[in-house]
Amino acid sequence: MSDDATANATAALTTLQQALALHQGGQLAQAQALYDRVLQWQPENFDALHLSGLIAFQSKNPARAVELINRALAVNPDHADAHANMGNALRKLGQFESALASYDTAIRLRPEHAESHFNRGIALKELGQYALAVSSYDQAIALNPGLMPAYANRGVALAALDRHESAIASFDHAINLKPGIAYSHLHRGISLHAMGRYPEAAASYRQAIALEPANAEAHHNLGISLIQLRQHEAAIASIDRAIALKPGFAEAYVNRALAFHEIRQHQAAMADYRQAIALQPKLRIAHRNLSHLHLLLGDYEQGWEEFEWRLRGDDGEDRQGRFSQPLWLGRESLAGKTILLHSEQGLGDTIQFCRYAKLVADLGARVILEVQKPLLKLFANLDGVALLVSKGGVLPPFQFHCPLMSLPLAFRTRLDNIPAAGGYLRADAGKIEAWRARLGTKTKPRVGLVWSGNPLQKNNHNRSIPLAVLTGLLDSQFEYVSLQKEANEADRKILGAHPAIRCFELDDLSDTAALCELLDLVISVDTSVAHLTGALGRPVWIPLGFNADWRYLLERADSPWYASARLYREDRLKGWNEVVANIRADLMRLFAAAGQA
Repeated sequence: MSDDATANATAALTTLQQALALHQGGQLAQAQALYDRVLQWQPENFDALHLSGLIAFQSKNPARAVELINRALAVNPDHADAHANMGNALRKLGQFESALASYDTAIRLRPEHAESHFNRGIALKELGQYALAVSSYDQAIALNPGLMPAYANRGVALAALDRHESAIASFDHAINLKPGIAYSHLHRGISLHAMGRYPEAAASYRQAIALEPANAEAHHNLGISLIQLRQHEAAIASIDRAIALKPGFAEAYVNRALAFHEIRQHQAAMADYRQAIALQPKLRIAHRNLSHLHLLLGDYEQGWEEFEWRLRGDDGEDRQGRFSQPLWLGRESLAGKTILLHSEQGLGDTIQFCRYAKLVADLGARVILEVQKPLLKLFANLDGVALLVSKGGVLPPFQFHCPLMSLPLAFRTRLDNIPAAGGYLRADAGKIEAWRARLGTKTKPRVGLVWSGNPLQKNNHNRSIPLAVLTGLLDSQFEYVSLQKEANEADRKILGAHPAIRCFELDDLSDTAALCELLDLVISVDTSVAHLTGALGRPVWIPLGFNADWRYLLERADSPWYASARLYREDRLKGWNEVVANIRADLMRLFAAAGQA
């Protein structure tokens, strides 16, 4: 080595040591100036290149970091830290697959490095590979049990896998190691909320807020849990704070609108939905909820238009789904064409909107109707249907398709032109006679009862009446028949204590329809049986929760969809007991007036 080269090497080493000291002291600009000097003397100096890349990353220039670290790795391709730092820079650029490859190389070169396993977990989480992310976090924790972020991030990945109990345990570890981090408390609250443990979720959110008062997400999530706890005014105040901290927070406007809706401040709710849409025009949930509000208020013209957003993806883009044929919404002629009408949501929705099949057929179309299997026998003789198909079955050729719940838009349905409100379904005559024999001789007015809907429906707790409360209807002057498809263990005990309620096994809704035809009245909460009874044109009384579904409108005691229905509405403060008392009083009056009780 020449004297000049030796001098340069000595100067480079000294300068590199000075630069590293400045770098470690946080004086990045001064350190970079010295790294640059080293690179003037030695353009391929690994340390100067690598550490310059690290400064670029710390200075929020990940693209420059990738460039410099790549040059460093060209000099020394087996440096674990350089690969790990390359992964961090690539991850910051959103290049998660490439970042993952860098972390894998770093771990191969130095498998005991906990941070590389931790960062690999972050990249996997960003790629949606949550189970693999959990494994990486587990490895990081095994190597460094005190690595608090690994516990917190593992909790987030476990929550994404719906393993919320395990997620909470992981957050608890993180909090025990470092209780002053809002992130851990916030995400612990998210898992508690997902499990329905709303008071505990609220407490976790409040702890996050205490640690980080400007955390808009924590205020927002607290508001969501308070809605579930029916503390609507407090929820609104909490979401107000989230919006003040983050004015562009579209989801917060949506959830504040929900709180306003719950206390029937409908205009405030509508304003919030519109603001959410102004901020995020393709926010599907805002459009969908706005459609429900328009429909609830009887504004069907705007309501049905917005209702089409239910068919879009979360990105707001149109989804054709499984059909390549065009969607029919009333514009094209159907004369001589075949159209597929298909169900899309619950059984009650299908029953409510199948009435439109005849209107479509009247336009000259051949109608194929695809419905859920439990409805096939019930719909066997539905007017206007040329072919009935089970959902998911083989379909014949057709030129157009339309979801059943888009037909009100296609026919420009308003409150004053709802079709077939007087009834449009018919029970099978043979089944009616079979049930007549099973019921035996009638000696009293017969009343059917349904107190609960599908327990998997997220709003079921708001629409269902506890059977113990509904038994307040019972009177010896009537014969009661359960039309409840399924009863839980607690209900079965109550039914055992009230033999006045006759219970039968019901195979499907065609059996229920035949039974309804033999009853003087059906009393049903908002379930498919309520829709079925109304569609048969049979008398049905429907007790509704304080905030009933949009299809029941506001305040009305009647339904424009079912002429035979009478609605009973829960008072927010008085609850179901008053509803049951009112139904009982009307029941006694009705049959007394008819000379039957």
